[in-house]
Formats: sequence, C-alpha cells, structure tokens
Amino acid sequence: MSGAVTSSGGRVLLPFQLGEAVGNLRHERYPEALRAVEHISSFTLSHFLYYLARPFLPVGVRRHLQRLHWAGWRRIPFPRWPVDASVESIMKQAVRALLEAGTVRELPFIWFWPDSAPGAAMMTHDVEGPAGAEFCGELMDLDERSGIRSSFQVIPDGPRAAKVATRKLVDDLRRRGFEVNVHDLTHDGRLFRNRDRFLRHAGRINARGREFGSRGFRSGAMYRRQEWFSALDISYDMSVPNVAHLEPQAGGCCTVMPFFMGHVLELPLTAAQDYTVFHILGEYSTRLWREQIDAILAEHGLASFIAHPDYLVDPRAREVYAELLGILSGLRAERGVWIALPSEIDGWWRERREMRLAPDGGSWRVEGRGAERARVAFARFRDGRVVYELEPRVAK
Repeated sequence: MSGAVTSSGGRVLLPFQLGEAVGNLRHERYPEALRAVEHISSFTLSHFLYYLARPFLPVGVRRHLQRLHWAGWRRIPFPRWPVDASVESIMKQAVRALLEAGTVRELPFIWFWPDSAPGAAMMTHDVEGPAGAEFCGELMDLDERSGIRSSFQVIPDGPRAAKVATRKLVDDLRRRGFEVNVHDLTHDGRLFRNRDRFLRHAGRINARGREFGSRGFRSGAMYRRQEWFSALDISYDMSVPNVAHLEPQAGGCCTVMPFFMGHVLELPLTAAQDYTVFHILGEYSTRLWREQIDAILAEHGLASFIAHPDYLVDPRAREVYAELLGILSGLRAERGVWIALPSEIDGWWRERREMRLAPDGGSWRVEGRGAERARVAFARFRDGRVVYELEPRVAK
C-alpha cells in the first residue's frame, strides 16, 4: 500500500477514500451482503413454512435443516471466519502510510475503552420461548455468581397470556438489576420484508421499548437492514454480526468495534452464538470462543456474546456456559478487560465521541464529559507494524 501513497502540500493522499472503504464494510455495502439483503426482502415458500413451523420443530429437526442450508460455509472466503477485522486492518494501513510518509512521528487519540481497559466484553441473553423464560431466574443466579451483569432481550408481542408472562419476566429481570431490551417484535423472520411493514412495526417496537424502559434492540435471527434502524427510538442496536456465515442472513460488518449508524450505536455480535457452537458445529467446549476472544482482544475490540436461556436448560450446554463465564471473569481480573452492560458501552462511546484532545505542555489531555476515565494513546510504527500504546501516567 505504501508504494501507492502520494503527498501534496504536506498532506498524505491514500489511493482510496478511507471513510468510504470503512463505511462500506461496517454497513455491509459489499456484494455478498447486498445479495443477502435482497434475499430476505423476497418471499420464498420455504422461508415462510419454516417460520410457520419453527415454534413446533424440535431442536434436532431445526439443526438438521440448518446444517443442510449452510453446507459449504467453510469455503466462504469473506468475511473471514471466525473473526473478521478488515476495518481495523484498513485503519492500521492508513495510519502506517501516514507515519511512513514522515509527516508525523505518532498519532494521538483517545483510548478505546474507559479506565485503560485493553478491551471489553458483554454478555446478552435472547429469550425465545416459555422454557427459556422459565429458566431466566436460574440463569441470573449463574451470572451473578460470576459477578457478570448481563442483558436479556425479550420478544414483546404474542398472545394475551404470553404478554402477561412477558411483563412479569421484565419486572423480575429489572428488580434483580439486569438490563432488558426488545427482541424483534414477534420473531417471525419477516420484520425486514418490506419498508412499509417495518415502519408499521417500528411504532409497536418503540412502544414496547418504552414499556420495558429499554434503549436497546436486537432483531430476531439477526435479520437486518441497517439503514432502517433510524426509524427505531433506540440508542443502540445489537443485530449485526461480525461474520454471518452461520446466520440466516449472510454478510457481516467486518469490525470488532462499536460504530454509529446515524443516531444508533451498533454493538456488533463478535462471537459465535451458543446455538451455533452447540447445535451447528456440534462442539460442547469453549475452544471456538477462546479463539475468538484472543483475536478480538488483539485488536482491543468488543467481545460480545449471545447465550439463549432456551438452550442453556440443557445441563451439558450450561456447564460449557459456566466455563465461558469463568474465562471472562479471569480476563477481567488478570488483564483488566471491561465487562459491561450494553447500555454502559453505549454511554461510554457517546461520551468518547464528544471528547477532544487538547495540547498540554509537551503532551495532550482529554477534555469533555467522562474525561476522568479516558486516557491518551498513540498510534506508532514499531518493528514493521502499527501499534497502539497508552501514554504513561504521570505521577502527581
């Protein structure tokens, strides 16, 4: 890349538009993802019949149908499985070009996470059926024993009897200090079928969000059209996978960092869902999650997880999940990884966006709301690669 860099009047000119390249990846504006959007917008009889029968299909039958659907997924070259950090790679290439051009020696910036954390993690639970709702109490106990607070996404609409149960579940979750967000509307796979239908449903989603006291949203089955989220009265969304090879809608945002879509902050799903690990890949271990965590933290990113109470009812799955909680607790204790609720991550990134760097003698300081938790960092070129380093604290 550096050979294609030119300079003019002290400015470094890249051979591409950095903002456009990064935006196209984050917002899934590339051929594979665009074809996936076209697919979910078209009516197919098989899709309709599957979601009609889905509530009555045993997990084993669903697993068989999904494995047939995803046959050959390992041969998909892009996004890169199991974690795609193309956005981070492009950003580093741009920084490298600037540093190699000799215009500056280092680039100061506000560190990604509060309190010098090397990365972040969040745990979320999508409640999809009566068995999962009934198990939520035990799941809250499990999370609390690990000292990890999590968010629960609840499907808001259904038969009248289900609505009463949903209201009680939301109250119980909030009473115990857990976060509650809206999970789709009816989880029938058709929310993004067409724009008019989505807008009608957006009003009901917004109303349920107000009832729940929620500021977050996740669509059913990770279906999405990112440009439509602006119609939702939410602060953050959690519907975009990093790599979507084993999701109903292909694509992926190719980043391990939160990013803004207009007024909405996207908190991408960067780790495989528990259903994917247990029922599609057939692994009852934390091997894949460990690999993904290592790759995410190497980029100082957000390791985000979905664990469904509906599947953790199985003791074997629950044992693996407990091991995952132990891994996250260890990362917090040993490496200072910030484990936070989605709303806390949303709040930090909004504060960070409004902060600014100000000269401070021969160095820099962070100004703005939340600056007491922020740190100055530098992008530097060392041993042939770009590294991000925190500025050493100065004793006062």
